[in-house]
Amino acid sequence: MLKKILVLDDNQDILDIVHETLAYENFEVKSITKSEDVMPGLESFNPDLVILDYRVSGANGGEICRAIKADHRFGSIPVIIFSAYINTESELFDYGCDAIINKPFDLNELVEKVSSLVAE
Repeated sequence: MLKKILVLDDNQDILDIVHETLAYENFEVKSITKSEDVMPGLESFNPDLVILDYRVSGANGGEICRAIKADHRFGSIPVIIFSAYINTESELFDYGCDAIINKPFDLNELVEKVSSLVAE
């Protein structure tokens, strides 16, 4: 059974690249562009990992990560935060994420971090 990845980014080009790359690596990927779709997406898609853009229209990916980690149903799901605006990585880790990927990102780094976090 394929591992499921839920990806939130409001940049369609980035979503397309991430989706295509992870699908090629045999992950089932669901892409969303709106922050308010994250929690319903967690409930319906039941992902093994979540990737959140830090700056997404109308929301803060760090706060979304914190909400995921605080929810008893989803708190154990690994979360990666994408960010082009990192002051210090420790700021992002304070939200409870499991990994950070700086934008622009290397596709090999993306695949390696995703694979390591969903390894059985």
